[in-house]
Amino acid sequence: MTIQPTFPAPTDAQAPAEPVARVTPMMEQYLEIKAANPGLLLFYRMGDFYELFFDDAEIASRALGIMLTKRGKHQGADIPMCGVPVERSDDYLHRLIAQGFRVAVCEQMEDPAAARARGNKSVVRRDVVRLVTPGTLTEDTLLDARTNNYLLAIARMRGSSGADRLGLAWIDISTSEFIVTECAVSELAATLARINPNEIIVTDALYGDTDVGPTLREWPAVTPLTRDVFDSSTAGRRLCDYFAVATMDGLSAMSRLEATAAAAAVTYIDRTQVGKRPPLSPPAREATGTTMAIDPATRANLELTRTLGGERRGSLLDAIDCTVTSAGSRLLAQRLAAPLTDAGAIARRLDAIAAFVADSGLRDDLRSTLNAAPDLSRALARLSVGRGGPRDLASLRDAILAADQVLAHLARMDEPTQEIAASMAALRRPSRELAREFERALAEQLPLLKRDGGFVREGYEPALDESRNLRDASRLVVASMQARYADDAGVKGLKIRHNNVLGYFVEVTAQHGDKLMSPPLNATFIHRQTLAGQVRFTTSELGEIEAKIANAGDRALGLELEIFEKLCAIAVAASEDLRAAALAFAVLDVATALAKRAVDDNYVRPDVDGSLSFAIEGGRHPVVEQALKRDGQPFIANACDLSPAPQQPSGQIWLLTGPNMAGKSTFLRQNALIALLAQAGSFVPASRARIGIVDRLFSRVGAADDLARGRSTFMVEMVETAVILNQASERSLVILDEIGRGTATFDGLSIAWAAIEHLHEANRCRALFATHYHELTALSAKLPRLFNATVRVKEWQGNVVFLHEVLPGSADRSYGIQVAKLAGLPPSVIARAKSVLAKLEAQDRGQTARALADDLPLFAVPSRAAAEPAPPSESEKLMEAVRALHPDEMSPREALEALYALKAKLRNT
Repeated sequence: MTIQPTFPAPTDAQAPAEPVARVTPMMEQYLEIKAANPGLLLFYRMGDFYELFFDDAEIASRALGIMLTKRGKHQGADIPMCGVPVERSDDYLHRLIAQGFRVAVCEQMEDPAAARARGNKSVVRRDVVRLVTPGTLTEDTLLDARTNNYLLAIARMRGSSGADRLGLAWIDISTSEFIVTECAVSELAATLARINPNEIIVTDALYGDTDVGPTLREWPAVTPLTRDVFDSSTAGRRLCDYFAVATMDGLSAMSRLEATAAAAAVTYIDRTQVGKRPPLSPPAREATGTTMAIDPATRANLELTRTLGGERRGSLLDAIDCTVTSAGSRLLAQRLAAPLTDAGAIARRLDAIAAFVADSGLRDDLRSTLNAAPDLSRALARLSVGRGGPRDLASLRDAILAADQVLAHLARMDEPTQEIAASMAALRRPSRELAREFERALAEQLPLLKRDGGFVREGYEPALDESRNLRDASRLVVASMQARYADDAGVKGLKIRHNNVLGYFVEVTAQHGDKLMSPPLNATFIHRQTLAGQVRFTTSELGEIEAKIANAGDRALGLELEIFEKLCAIAVAASEDLRAAALAFAVLDVATALAKRAVDDNYVRPDVDGSLSFAIEGGRHPVVEQALKRDGQPFIANACDLSPAPQQPSGQIWLLTGPNMAGKSTFLRQNALIALLAQAGSFVPASRARIGIVDRLFSRVGAADDLARGRSTFMVEMVETAVILNQASERSLVILDEIGRGTATFDGLSIAWAAIEHLHEANRCRALFATHYHELTALSAKLPRLFNATVRVKEWQGNVVFLHEVLPGSADRSYGIQVAKLAGLPPSVIARAKSVLAKLEAQDRGQTARALADDLPLFAVPSRAAAEPAPPSESEKLMEAVRALHPDEMSPREALEALYALKAKLRNT
């Protein structure tokens, strides 16, 4: 759902068409606030409820499934109304945000008694304190603890050459992360899939753009804004103002386009938080090409963080996630979404994992301590925007104490790795005095909400203790004062009483009245009232106590809230050091979690370098292996070597044949996932792995349509294949499964044939190509980097047994009829299929394919690595000379002479 910036023009039920005098004061206030916040549902605070009126009420009642009622009339029509309790408002907000709505939260800014004091018709002062949007959430109840919640701003600039560039800035205000980068328009879809923002803000023009708009409209929450938010001329000033720096030099180096997007993001945050600025980390610039490029189709096919059904369970992330903290789980998801292309940075991550693999005792101790550590970054974010509670302060305290325990564990290491040493330095940064202050201030048992009070420890603030004593032990205070007054006056029958007219007063019998009105007691006791049998007095002290008792509860809560704000200010002042510690916790959690996964599932450290190697021994699919293990079945490991063969400058292409259900798709996916895990900085499910850096990962596996955009299954397949053939480079890894199967046999065979040639000669990438077109195996005789492999099967008594072993060679058939028999097709259909197959095979399609391979000119696409083409006449001569050779009929000497002759011709071309 796209979030529109404004509602349509107000209807008669929304805005008064007649003079304001026809509207009640409360409704007048509502309409005024509503008009100031177009495009949002207005949560209008009335006592213990947030009420919604007019169209907002009708929308919310449908979205939330709550009763729609009415409240009064407006211009002769009933006013629709619905409401949600304040105490449960987070639940309703979560449901509205999940459906793509934005909400303006309007609070009462004064006590209703203060409004009544101004007059009977006075309305409680209200104002919007926050705009709740999908990308600006901070509450735990509204967020997934294991997932980042990003707001993404996109700015565009057309270069002098006419080429468009996009500036991107994404922020998670719940963790303070702030990152900027640039990308081309053609890279936007892949970049969005990697960042996975919860809300995107763009200009109206960009949202309607023919190139970018279709990609944006695929995302559930896009907010078009006016151009001023993306004004590049004021971007620097807005960023400096937000971060309180004098010049942009105080921030990370950014291009003008990146700064424009960054300024738009902070401006939007400033507006939605209504002036409460969450402390953000300075923008970190992500250089182009530092992460593996993975397009949306590949992410979906490989099920990196979600399955095709949208579930976390069954994804790669779910399979390897052993983290014990929410921050660690978020960081692991980030690393899987953006594998690195810097071998040195990858090695630093792997070094940390290796250290924890080698020391199981240290690993277990760290995980135990981290498991008890709170989510520091999100607690700090809530406190900074005024949505935190006492338990968030306790989280900061506990995190600092946990940092000391973690440092004590890590001190046992002789030589910490670079990543571990950096984490140790970050954990030392927060002030221990801050933790001690919080220990002194916070009680043992803490309420969820600060408004409930009772969270400040007794003895921390004397004035608070006094107010609490008056509130909680007022009878004891009065009794103590009564005993003292009776002793001072020498009147044992003196009583302190209370009524609603006089409040607290001293009462004695008539016979003692004169005594209290005479010196020196009259200096203390002030006569108030004489009755038939009693005389009543007051004292200055009693008046003060009465006032204190009457206000003790409010004063106690007020003092606690003052203490809370003071502690929050201390925490926010230390936010930079606390954020560094939070990241260190996450880094250590990921390293120890991946070490545990490596030990538990027998993963090995990959060798990642700058070569074009791709050699995996004993490779396994991490998700499938776990599923089989749960069922008590083994996973059959397989090797894969796409490294350049001797005398070849580029990697190999494996053409994989074999029947359905034999495991071809699993084999393709597992090798892609191993490469991705390795570059994410993880050990991998294999017995040995050497991987040259992969710059782009492409996957075309599985079949699905896209009817919403008018695309058939075959069209989707061709679109995804086109992306691969147009973008894959020599460093890329490509996995393709059953290209061409969605159309007629010979059409599909032709497309698959041409695609293999293009991959071999133009892309020159490392690739795995699974197919049922056995005719394609003939290409291995002509394409030197094409290697035939097959999945081993065995026939037994008319049935096929899948052995799941990948071996050199090619399959001569697909065993489709045997698979159909296993699926339960009727025997008559199976028998007829066998008869038809026998007739078709009699035509010897294999011979036809071999002839085609000999007759068709190969290498029809220009090689990216080839030199300038020779003049056509000489090239024709050389090709004719090659065709004239018959190697099977030549002696060794004749073959050698022919080879020298060809070399001589080649020198002349």
